[in-house]
Amino acid sequence: MKLSTKGRYAVMAMADLAAASGGGPVTLAEIASRQSISLSYLEQLFAKLRRAEVVSSVRGPGGGYRLSREAGEIRISDIITAVDEPLRATRCSNAKGCLADGRRCVTHDLWDELGRHIFLFLSSVTLADVTERRLLGSASGALGRLDRAPELDLSQEAAQ
Repeated sequence: MKLSTKGRYAVMAMADLAAASGGGPVTLAEIASRQSISLSYLEQLFAKLRRAEVVSSVRGPGGGYRLSREAGEIRISDIITAVDEPLRATRCSNAKGCLADGRRCVTHDLWDELGRHIFLFLSSVTLADVTERRLLGSASGALGRLDRAPELDLSQEAAQ
């Protein structure tokens, strides 16, 4: 499964907004400059985020965008679904299977379940978790274990 730039950029921009807002509105030009994202692309993303009521806009001088609710109440999955990012790991559409004759492939359930786990994980993480770096290093232990997995002795691992 691949998360496109649309979802990644939306989360990056929202994290920037949450970190930089200090209660006041932030312009898209400021976010674009700090995150190296095209201003026109941010305008498209923020139009969708505003329609989904994840952000609100402030017009006039000193205007910009602000979070529509506290960062701890905005889930990463809210942001990704607001910009219409699909979170599917299968290549099937809802109406049709993976194979040319409409059947599901033998690994369909595996990828479908992976997509559910990804969605559940993104639903468990808030914007505040990201901006306050509460996720930093949480996967590093798992990555270290994967690096040594071929030589892993399960009896020693269980004893630890």
